[in-house]
Amino acid sequence: MKQIINFFIKYKNTILFLSLFLLAIYFTIQNHFYHKSRILNSTNFITGKVYDLRSNINDYFYLKSQNERLIEENKNLREALLIFDYNKKDTIISGIDFKAKPFVFQTAKVIANRYARLDNYILINKGKNDSIHIDNGVITSKGIVGIVDQVSENYARIQSILNSRSAINVKLRSSHHFGTLTWNGKDPNIVQVIEIPKLAQVKKGDTIITEGRSLIFPEGLPVGVVEDFAIDGASSFYKIDVRLFNDMTNIGYLYVIKSENQEELKSLELEENE
Repeated sequence: MKQIINFFIKYKNTILFLSLFLLAIYFTIQNHFYHKSRILNSTNFITGKVYDLRSNINDYFYLKSQNERLIEENKNLREALLIFDYNKKDTIISGIDFKAKPFVFQTAKVIANRYARLDNYILINKGKNDSIHIDNGVITSKGIVGIVDQVSENYARIQSILNSRSAINVKLRSSHHFGTLTWNGKDPNIVQVIEIPKLAQVKKGDTIITEGRSLIFPEGLPVGVVEDFAIDGASSFYKIDVRLFNDMTNIGYLYVIKSENQEELKSLELEENE
């Protein structure tokens, strides 16, 4: 404490000068609009440059990982396109030839993602103006994400697979046994498959894929791998825990998919129901 007092005594004139100088600058700025505006502009300019520099530094250090992610997504998307290559299949349903019109992809950016609730939704920056429609399936390069359930002109809401109302047809890749993908609301990395009969051969590590009988998801899209399973004694069906390929807590960009034949197929379904 004594040293601090001695310091102020020793440099009292300098401290007094600096204090009066700063006070004079303060009053000058406050009482003269020109000086005040120049100071504010200079401050904003410096602040902007600092943030810009920090952003550039962050972009530089994350550039490699972003490029690797883009390369991986492009690679996986090309592989997914092979699944949709109906030119190699004899796929004709009710007079509709799927060879003529493959599935269409629309990229979108996630602007909001909920995953900690019982019923979770994802908001994306594409809507009707980008040909996004209700019941379009949504995927990433790693697997399925959900189904579009609401659309405005410029945005769309996706019902995530992490939703108690979600029910998607899936199957074991190793066989033709199929069931329904649901979520119990507990772990965002684990979903459940129900209604697969106990006659099916199930083992840990088996891959779950989309079944492809709906108008929303084509057959063969990846979902996840079997983490655990048990037979429900009351129903004689398996209850399977599936670890998702996707990290549903960290989704930045995704793909909205639809078949050009979707509306035509829907109209045929309506005619059959009538």
